[in-house]
Amino acid sequence: MIIQTALILSVLLQFTAFIITISLIPKTRFNIAWISISIGFLLMALRRLDEVFFIFNTPELDKISNISSWIAVIISITMFIASIYIRKIFEVLNRIQKLRKENESRLLSAVISTEEKERKHFAKEIHDGLGPVLSSAKMTISAINRTNIEVQNTQLLEKVEKLVDNAILATKEISNHLTPHVLERYGLKKAIETFIRNTIVKESIQINISSNIEKQRYKDRIEVMLFRICSELINNTQKHAFATKISILLTDNKDTLELKYDDNGVGFDSKHDKYGMGLTNIVSRVKSLNGSIELVSSPKNGFYACVKLPL
Repeated sequence: MIIQTALILSVLLQFTAFIITISLIPKTRFNIAWISISIGFLLMALRRLDEVFFIFNTPELDKISNISSWIAVIISITMFIASIYIRKIFEVLNRIQKLRKENESRLLSAVISTEEKERKHFAKEIHDGLGPVLSSAKMTISAINRTNIEVQNTQLLEKVEKLVDNAILATKEISNHLTPHVLERYGLKKAIETFIRNTIVKESIQINISSNIEKQRYKDRIEVMLFRICSELINNTQKHAFATKISILLTDNKDTLELKYDDNGVGFDSKHDKYGMGLTNIVSRVKSLNGSIELVSSPKNGFYACVKLPL
């Protein structure tokens, strides 16, 4: 009677071990080896069940059969214990993976945050330091009395004045590129529209931008992130895509802020081609805010990107 009870218990343990192993298949990303192990656990459980039926239908067992049955019971117990510890190992690995992703996200956020702070610092230094100097030079040149100056010197002064004007314009552009003042004052949509107006040099490119955010404001890092991403995508289209049309859609979905971008350019093989530095940086930026990104492109079929950042 003892051996029958032990075998019934071993069958239960064997099926429990099978259930544990099969529940771990998704965590192993449906690895063929682990599926094979799970099938092996099932077959052993069925074998153990067959032994139980055999024991109950056999009045007396010889010594060898008795020993074999007890070995089967011990095997079932050890497999059950092993399956429990395997599950614990997977749980630890999952926690480590989660912590690794969280640490990577924190590191990326810190890098990007530091980068934006340095941009603001440089922009302020250029605006407050170099800007006034160039403006003073412009005022000084303008104040020169040119009535008694030779024609040649007058022409030189005009050239210098134009050079100073270009330097002032370049300073403003650099400062605005480092930290877009329109973004700080008026928000994301206005900043993207201003960037498009000041950047697009190919009149053949038609850009349609639509949004439901209007003057809605968000956290600085979210606005800056989407502005940088959109700017990078527009620059990529201008430089490489030979596109005639760009569509930009900004949508506030209450829990996420979504950017959809597509062009009708030459495209590339997004499944096999390696991303350039620009797209790689975009992916890193999105990950730093625990967002999601989808990049789809194929030769002669344009480019599509969808970025979702949690609010």
